[in-house]
Amino acid sequence: MGKEPKATTPSVGDPDKGAKIFKVKCTQCHVIDNSGKHKQGPNLMGLWGRKTGSAEGFKYTEANKNKGITWGLDTLWVYLENPKAYIPGTKMVFAGLKKTKERADLIAYLKEKTTGNYTKDD
Repeated sequence: MGKEPKATTPSVGDPDKGAKIFKVKCTQCHVIDNSGKHKQGPNLMGLWGRKTGSAEGFKYTEANKNKGITWGLDTLWVYLENPKAYIPGTKMVFAGLKKTKERADLIAYLKEKTTGNYTKDD
């Protein structure tokens, strides 16, 4: 099998599969809850629709604070493929998700979990 082609637009993901990806690849550094507490990375509650570098109480790099984008489908799609390429200077050590289906599933989970509002039509 050859390399999976890069998608130019996000595909519909499965939040249940995304939950498994989050557990394996993200929980070392992130939580999603209403505690307001952070780990090595920021608490992701409220991520959807939040500006980069703005989770209260987390110390971000200047690169994250100055990126000036709002987290949503399109921005997470690019960021989660290669965080350091999208935000040079970020301290996030995650290498990214190259497989488009995994990325779509994780994004579906993040939207559902951080907003409580995900439908397959989004």
